[in-house]
Amino acid sequence: MTDPLIDPTATAPIKTDALIIGAGPCGLFAVFELGLLDIKAHVVDVLPKVGGQCAELYPEKPIYDIPAVPRITGQGLVDALMEQIAPFGPSFTLGEMVETVERIGDAGFRCTTDRGTVLEAKVVVIAAGGGSFQPKRPPIKGIEAFEDSSVFYAVRKMEAFRDKRLMIVGGGDSALDWVVNLHPVAHRITLVHRRDEFRAAPATVDKMRALVAERKMDLIIGQVMDLAGEGGALEAALVKTADGRIIEVLCEAMLPFFGLTMKLGPVASWGVALDGNLVKVDTERFETSVPGLFAIGDINTYPGKLKLILSGFHEGALMAHAAVRYVFPDKRVVFQYTTSSTSLQKKLGVS
Repeated sequence: MTDPLIDPTATAPIKTDALIIGAGPCGLFAVFELGLLDIKAHVVDVLPKVGGQCAELYPEKPIYDIPAVPRITGQGLVDALMEQIAPFGPSFTLGEMVETVERIGDAGFRCTTDRGTVLEAKVVVIAAGGGSFQPKRPPIKGIEAFEDSSVFYAVRKMEAFRDKRLMIVGGGDSALDWVVNLHPVAHRITLVHRRDEFRAAPATVDKMRALVAERKMDLIIGQVMDLAGEGGALEAALVKTADGRIIEVLCEAMLPFFGLTMKLGPVASWGVALDGNLVKVDTERFETSVPGLFAIGDINTYPGKLKLILSGFHEGALMAHAAVRYVFPDKRVVFQYTTSSTSLQKKLGVS
């Protein structure tokens, strides 16, 4: 993986052609599409590393719907995208949130982060996923004392659960996917859900039930009420079963999956037209109601929108061809294919 160039906070503004807010897959691929058109990009993300949700929430979880890639992990996809955009030399400001976006005449935009970094760009691309996602904390007594030591809301390294008694709480895709994926790693998995019906993909539910039938894991229908342990080290969970009993289940780690809370954050004050917590765009340029300000990926909305990574890639391509009109207003752009264009291949370092 290519190490991103991190720009230190400075008094002088960081100037670039395109400022991309969000370093997830869509934001990274936008660097590539802009680069093909000679548009220099700078990427800002509130997380301390690139990758967005893929790297933060499911780095080791397989993704199956990237075209021509039958199976790749979230981190694997991020690594591949970083390799793909390396020829264009993007720069990054990580661990900072863009708070304000304001126009500076006809020259473009001035953006300021929560740490005072000032950036100026001819166009701005919002690729911040669905905004700021935060895991929902389940209503379990005393859970705060175990967070980040025994209770985790995302799996960053599967090996962290090697040979442990692991309790997974929830009934959606995340819970069931990790039951299946962590089964070979953990000493024993207990899945706890409030009812014997699941919202996950049927095939994954079938795999889970097969493991239960083979006595390779445990399924408890009920709700976790309390946790036991000292110094952040989880020892057991008290579970109220569907028939009203309170039972103690030994566990050394817990993964509660109660969904994510989306917060649009500062985007709501940038003057763009919204539809609920999403940014409205057109489907020709993926431009917002503010000229020169674009939005791609899960944060935008339009008729027929599908929240898929591949859809965000498509949006990034059309956005780039619209953005070039702001960055190089007098330049005649000729559409080219990377397979046949020697000039594009030269930019990509293809010999």
